[in-house]
Amino acid sequence: MNTLVLTVLTLSVLGILLAIILYFVAQKFKVEEDPRIDEVEKMLPGANCGGCGFAGCRAMADALVTRENIASLFCPVAGDGVMKDIAGFLGKVAPEKEPMVATMRCGGTCQKRPKVNHYDGALNCAVVNTFYVGESACAFGCIGYGDCVDACKFDALHLNTETGLVEVNPDKCTACGACVKACPKGLIELRKKWPKNRAVYVACRSKNRGAVVMKACKAGCIGCGKCEKVCAFGAITIENNLAYIDFEKCKLCRKCVNECPTGAIHLENMEPLPKEPKVVKSAPKSEEVAK
Repeated sequence: MNTLVLTVLTLSVLGILLAIILYFVAQKFKVEEDPRIDEVEKMLPGANCGGCGFAGCRAMADALVTRENIASLFCPVAGDGVMKDIAGFLGKVAPEKEPMVATMRCGGTCQKRPKVNHYDGALNCAVVNTFYVGESACAFGCIGYGDCVDACKFDALHLNTETGLVEVNPDKCTACGACVKACPKGLIELRKKWPKNRAVYVACRSKNRGAVVMKACKAGCIGCGKCEKVCAFGAITIENNLAYIDFEKCKLCRKCVNECPTGAIHLENMEPLPKEPKVVKSAPKSEEVAK
């Protein structure tokens, strides 16, 4: 009994001594935190998605308060309005950025990109991509197991079981970039968000030559260059057998859409331009030839 009491007393005294030591250490090394960090954190959306480049909203708030120049800091979920409010609160200048939206750059549906084999393993895009190109003959297309869907915290991505492709809901997308990082094929890109969710983009990432592309996917870009020639704004370039539309230069004129022979250029929420009728030159009349 005496031994038990002695043990309890000893542990109690040690606990008190350690508590006192910890208290003085905490007082000695405590870091004074700017109270504005708490206020800025409340103004941020609290998504903790990492779209700003920081681990969470708290780290973003700390950077906004402590840095003199916040031109490189931007929360895609909050947007321009909230960033301006935060800058006004801190007496700083907010960066201005156009709204962006995640864009799925693969048009190889099940009908256009048929399966040539069957995969029986872990249903994870990252796992598959490490040792396997996928169930179709295209090594650049969507694997279709939804890593990007799982990464999205805003329910903006869904897998269409009929097409086998991931679809983006632009009204829910916050352009946090989580899906971009999750896609091992690099098929998702953050592009400019046009009014009424309009868009023109090349839905293909294949760098193979035309004949190889057509054998694997009927909707792939063959790098023919017709779209590049018709673009009056220099928005389209051909590199590594693949066309790319620069959203900073594109004016949504839609001329390139009609020129694409495979339909690799996708048009969203816009009607295509009417195709110009082909002019057939008539043969010269015999009388005119005689003259």
